Amino acid sequence: MPNALRVVAAVISHGDRVLACRRNQDKAAGGKWEFPGGKVEAGETDQVALARELSEELGLNNVVVGDLVSRSTSNGSDQSIELACYWVRATRLPVASSDHDSLRWCSVDELSSLDWANADKDAIKELQALGSLTTGSRFDRANS
Repeated sequence: MPNALRVVAAVISHGDRVLACRRNQDKAAGGKWEFPGGKVEAGETDQVALARELSEELGLNNVVVGDLVSRSTSNGSDQSIELACYWVRATRLPVASSDHDSLRWCSVDELSSLDWANADKDAIKELQALGSLTTGSRFDRANS
């Protein structure tokens, strides 16, 4: 398999819930739920790529990318996908997405009821292990 595709995703929390997004049917993994994000372009850090993707997909600007939630590798049909999920603080809540047909705020208990894209499943396990989705100190290293 060729080099892995580097992808980043945002775990955006609001109170005790996180944002889940269902991919448009005409996209790869259409109908599956995921955390918003996208591909890391050449020369970008994970944080820069995530800020760009959130601006493009959700119209969110001035986000703060916090600590890593999970990092995993999954096999896609053509290549493997390296997904890094980060806590993200947004200055406003997203209401629509260019890449998704549904946005849903989920509690930790609701996460397992959704049909998640394979790449996001490790992040779901990490969040469920936390037992709480409040962010607390998950942004300690965001500005260091």
